[in-house]
Amino acid sequence: MTGSGRKLALFMPSFRGGGAERAMVILAQGFAARRISVDVLVAQNEGPNAPPPTDGLRIVDLKAPRVLRALPALVRYLRREAPFAMMSALSHVNVVAVWAHSLSGVATRIAVSEHTTASLSSAYDERKRARLLPVFMRPTYRKADAIVAVSDGVADDLSSLLGLERSRITRIYNPVVTPRLNLLAEQPLNHPWFMPGQPPVVLGAGRLTSAKDFPTLLQAFAAVRARRPARLVILGEGEERPKLQALARVLAIEAHLEMPGYSANPYQYMKRAAVFVLSSRWEGLGNVLVEAMACGTPVVSTDCPNGPREILEGGRHGALVAPADPMALAHAIEAQLDTPASSTAIQRAQAFRADTAVSRYMTVLGL
Repeated sequence: MTGSGRKLALFMPSFRGGGAERAMVILAQGFAARRISVDVLVAQNEGPNAPPPTDGLRIVDLKAPRVLRALPALVRYLRREAPFAMMSALSHVNVVAVWAHSLSGVATRIAVSEHTTASLSSAYDERKRARLLPVFMRPTYRKADAIVAVSDGVADDLSSLLGLERSRITRIYNPVVTPRLNLLAEQPLNHPWFMPGQPPVVLGAGRLTSAKDFPTLLQAFAAVRARRPARLVILGEGEERPKLQALARVLAIEAHLEMPGYSANPYQYMKRAAVFVLSSRWEGLGNVLVEAMACGTPVVSTDCPNGPREILEGGRHGALVAPADPMALAHAIEAQLDTPASSTAIQRAQAFRADTAVSRYMTVLGL
């Protein structure tokens, strides 16, 4: 399938961040592969998720310290380039995108995509402006030509939060499973903990933020470690690193824990881990869960809003436990360590293929 020569703009804060930013970059590459001209607009052109040079894909740096400060440059871009469609991701970015679209006066089709459980994300954010975000989302999302949510749970939450008809929101799962994922998973991992004969490694991955609730994973691992040899690796970076390091000292698991920071290739860890654990308080989808399943690794997840229950189809492909319950999580981890991976998990992961997501977004965007 090829594009129609129409230009598409994707707007995001930067190439930092997590699942939403990676999903947007994968989509951009997928559109470009179908000969659609793609401009990736970023407030700041920095971060590890930047795409490599790709035919048909251009990075436009709006050179703004914050997304809101990018508004004038975004309006100028829309007036100058008048793309056929523009899509944005993340609540605050979506608000600015709709404002820019209204101010520009162009006929560009605009789609906003929601990647988290917005009611919880805003309620638990310590910043006042984040807690006020739904006030701005209510009128702006209604002006979008299309509203996309990355899971049915996120769509239901958004409908309730904003008073939107559920039929106005389209669910499109994230573009998680790519040929590149499988290639990267097979790359050798030079790490002593993953060598033959070593204790099993429990793996977590994600930004070190309160939403991911890694303290519960640390407590669960300490309980597992009290009963059997095991090690824990958590990939990712974030503001909660000092808190997690302090908790590891209290739990006396420092010697059995590694937090190596951001990894450009988490899949080589996933492929070799004994079990992958998602311990979040809330999610939008839970991309890392799908990635681990695609690597053939047994998974355990909290049954948090929203995403994991959908991904695991109610627990058919991995264990689901209540959020913020370290002992329940510990028991589930031990059970998975003693049980072969679900033979259906790899197959289920194919529901989150990138080419499927690209096709569905093309329909929503009218391409």
